[in-house]
Amino acid sequence: MKKTIGITMALAVTLMAGAASAADQVTLQLKWVAQAQFAGYYVAQDKGFYEEAGLDVEIKPGGPDIAPEQVIAGGGADVIVDWMGGALAAREKGVGLVNIAQPYKKAGMELVCPADGPIQTVDDFKGHTLGVWFYGNEYPFYAWMNKLGLSTEGGEDGVTVLKQSFDVQPLIQKQADCISVMTYNEYWQLMDAGYKPEDLIVFNYTEMGNDLLEDGLYTLEENLEDPAYVDKMVRFVKASMKGWAYATAHPDEAAAIIIDNGGQDENHQKRMMGEVAKLIGEPDAKLIPEAYERTAKALLDQKIITKEPEGAWTSVVTDKMKM
Repeated sequence: MKKTIGITMALAVTLMAGAASAADQVTLQLKWVAQAQFAGYYVAQDKGFYEEAGLDVEIKPGGPDIAPEQVIAGGGADVIVDWMGGALAAREKGVGLVNIAQPYKKAGMELVCPADGPIQTVDDFKGHTLGVWFYGNEYPFYAWMNKLGLSTEGGEDGVTVLKQSFDVQPLIQKQADCISVMTYNEYWQLMDAGYKPEDLIVFNYTEMGNDLLEDGLYTLEENLEDPAYVDKMVRFVKASMKGWAYATAHPDEAAAIIIDNGGQDENHQKRMMGEVAKLIGEPDAKLIPEAYERTAKALLDQKIITKEPEGAWTSVVTDKMKM
């Protein structure tokens, strides 16, 4: 009898091990450090949505020295969070990135200037210094300057570009007349530093119609030829959007989950979650073609890419999410 029980338990353990190994592995590379900007993915993992979808997901935080395009090209990730500008530039250089989902419907990028400073409108930009991030974050800024007909080489008729650190110090220390911020992050750092909303002139890219596509999900084109891989991405995106829906409905809980995963300052994460929710909109992950066309044209106009991109996005994953 004891021998029979032993054999049964061993068989059960073997079956459990087999079930565990049956989960499909997915590695997600984020664009930046753990923060509410990526809450949907962390919540999906914490609430078991990925596990329910038969997935074992590893979430890799980003950082100033991590380029998601390079990570996926080197085999370090299956899917990355990236901005379309950086993805199209990488695609033209040979990294076959394809947008498979677009959780962020709106852009959160802004340029802010002290209200008591020399810049009140876009007509005041000439001859002044504007801060902008690089590493693929600069494309919306350069597209806007190109649209305004302003040189970015400095001088009286152009603007001087300050390669901005990833904080608000360039404005506080008066190194620039205006700096780049995100609605959900650095803007609130300025509030924490003592600024009030009335102390700032804000140029919001979305409100000006100059927004380019921000956080989307990208994978390699070659992988999408495999139906099994497409099915894995369908389950991944569907579970991720379930995470986003939960995070937007429960911002305090989402902020706590971010803290558990290495995020800093829970109150800041709560505010960030509230602002990010405004950018997500309907959690269907569908890319808006007009926004894609605007992004591609902006890069072409700036000659960041030299030819009209083809096959840079697909609805094959989001279409199957409805089935």
